[in-house]
Amino acid sequence: MTEKEIHSSHRKICYNLSERKLKPAFTLLSDLISQAGLGTLTDEFRNLEQNYRFMLKYTVEGIKDPERKKIYRHLVLSAFELTDQVHEALKVKYSSSIEYQKKRGFDRHFIENTGEFLTETEGFYAHKELEALVNETLAGSKKRMGTDMEHKHKLVTLFYHIWFRDSLNSEDVDFISAVLAIEDLFSPYRSLILSALTLSLNRYFDPRKFSLLFDCYEDSDPEIRQRALIGILINFYRYDYRLPFYPDLTGRLKILNERPDFKKNLEWVILQFIRTKETEKIQQKIRDEIIPEMIRISPNLKNKINLDSLMDDSLSDDKNPEWEEIFKDSPGLLDKMEEFSKLQMEGADVFLGSFSMLKSFPFFSEIANWFIPFFIENPDISSQVDLNDPVNQTFLKTIASAPILCNSDKYSFCFSLTNIPTENREMIVQGMKAEMDQFNELEKEEELSSPGKNEQFISNQVIQDLYRFYKLHPRKSDFEDVFNWHFDFHNTTGLGQILKEDPKVLRNMAEFYFAKNYFHEASEIYAFLLAEEQSGELYQKIAFCHQKQGDFQQALEHYLKADLYELNKKWNLRKIALCYRNLKNPAKALEYYRQAEILDPENLGIQLSIGHCLLELEQFEEALKCYFRVEYLSPGNSKVWRPIGWCSFLTGKKEQAKKYFAKLLDQSPTKHDFMNMGHIEWSLGNRKAALTCYKKSITEGGFSEDEFLEVFDEDLHHLVNQGIEKEDVPIMLDQLRYFLEE
Repeated sequence: MTEKEIHSSHRKICYNLSERKLKPAFTLLSDLISQAGLGTLTDEFRNLEQNYRFMLKYTVEGIKDPERKKIYRHLVLSAFELTDQVHEALKVKYSSSIEYQKKRGFDRHFIENTGEFLTETEGFYAHKELEALVNETLAGSKKRMGTDMEHKHKLVTLFYHIWFRDSLNSEDVDFISAVLAIEDLFSPYRSLILSALTLSLNRYFDPRKFSLLFDCYEDSDPEIRQRALIGILINFYRYDYRLPFYPDLTGRLKILNERPDFKKNLEWVILQFIRTKETEKIQQKIRDEIIPEMIRISPNLKNKINLDSLMDDSLSDDKNPEWEEIFKDSPGLLDKMEEFSKLQMEGADVFLGSFSMLKSFPFFSEIANWFIPFFIENPDISSQVDLNDPVNQTFLKTIASAPILCNSDKYSFCFSLTNIPTENREMIVQGMKAEMDQFNELEKEEELSSPGKNEQFISNQVIQDLYRFYKLHPRKSDFEDVFNWHFDFHNTTGLGQILKEDPKVLRNMAEFYFAKNYFHEASEIYAFLLAEEQSGELYQKIAFCHQKQGDFQQALEHYLKADLYELNKKWNLRKIALCYRNLKNPAKALEYYRQAEILDPENLGIQLSIGHCLLELEQFEEALKCYFRVEYLSPGNSKVWRPIGWCSFLTGKKEQAKKYFAKLLDQSPTKHDFMNMGHIEWSLGNRKAALTCYKKSITEGGFSEDEFLEVFDEDLHHLVNQGIEKEDVPIMLDQLRYFLEE
């Protein structure tokens, strides 16, 4: 069987079970067990199905059983568990992914003597404490590095031990809890254990894994709390269809949600997951707009700015007055850089492109290293970087305290340091330290005014680490990319109920979606909010969402409701009119544009729209008056020349029409401009000139011959009205075909 077939079968069975369609689920499960040759699970399946048949029989016969609901729920859960066993057995047997390659290879390396593991781990930290009390020789330092590396290897083994465990038993839970409770265990190693739990749960459902993550959210270490919450959210989203059968899990989330600090934390992490949708757009903007402009102006930088003096004055808050001179040839770049800084402060992932090429170090060949927080004591660092070098010491301390870089990028930066000449390294470290000192000062101020900022930085780093793993790992296609999920948390069973209890959180989510142009998701949340409380702004925003999705009927209905509120009346009237125009009702559109005109009689956009409605209603003289008014109020506005020229033609003012289209042809003519000029020349009796214009509409304008003929046919009645003999049309078109062959 292929992995795609295995996944598809598992998904169908789980869907049927979640919908309480046990008979179809059992049929599919029986076929899957048979096809896969998993005879060892056949007896378990038969017992399960037989028990269900007995329950059905007693129910049909009307036998009352107070335990029926409990039995039914147990049957569904047992069916889910058996389905998972079958799915996992097939993946282990057939999957070529790195995950299952490692799982098959790890089979003999699971930690059997957990007591010994705990004793050795506790002993390692007790020994380190003793070592700290004495001065070590260089040889002792080397010996310590080897011991540290051995210790890390044990923790990496624990990482795989947890990742590849399917269902945890009580002994597993006690063991993992005991390791996490070791007082001196490095926080990064505890975080690594939580990442293993998250991956393990993502691979194989187990409520005990959820419970461990919930327990860890109660930890005093913010790094542990944030990792636990992110693991909970990812897997709550993944297993949303199962959660109705596990009220204990949703209950724990509800209990947490009673805490104000949790609500705020939950909202931020959800928004950060949603924000990852913007990462590729941000990278493209940097790649296509900011970097090319920087490269273009870079030759002038050295002459226009004294870089050395900038470094000496790096802590100054004053803007360099010469910066404006630098950007005079690229005025939009400064705005883009300010936008870049704003995105960075909001938590957007702006560094993915910068560090994507720095994931080829041997460090990243170990999967566990993609998930471990950056810490200077990591033996992988001491084995690559000279820790006795003061410059390196300063660099490591600076980078460790940099909240705007995720852990994965910190390691990339650290290992790339060894390839940089000493003098350049000193300059980089000096500049980076100054920048980080400033940033950390701002962070401290924000933490005082807005508690929880530190946890926001941590959650950003964890999510960005995950993003890099799923997007940049050499074998990334072997994993289901969680960042391809919709993350419509508001539509889920477990999280959705929690979120809907607090309209403020939902509103913030909706506003974020709206600001980032995710109109479908925003409209879903606005619809829920409107059901709870009506307001003109909500009606306008949901209407705008429908408008941007092309559903003008829904947009119109909501704009009309918004019109009952005194909120930005002129804007709303124009939107109603726009919807009517797109629904092919220019008469109603004109009615609302006229109302908007009363509120803003000098608005050129409204005047143009009124002209367009009159044109669609074939009131050509009135339309022409509107267009001339626009031209009068905005001399030289080329946008109005086209409708003036066309209306002039339709009203028989042919010379006037020719004058305006000639002006358009002198600028940047469209294929329609060439065609319309052809119509005018023909109506004036200039057939050769007309044929030349028609030919240009195809050869220069971009019309295909079929498109030209389709538009020409639509205009034919106007040509006849302006004196063109209908019998001449086939002759002119044939002549045009000959012209095109020349």
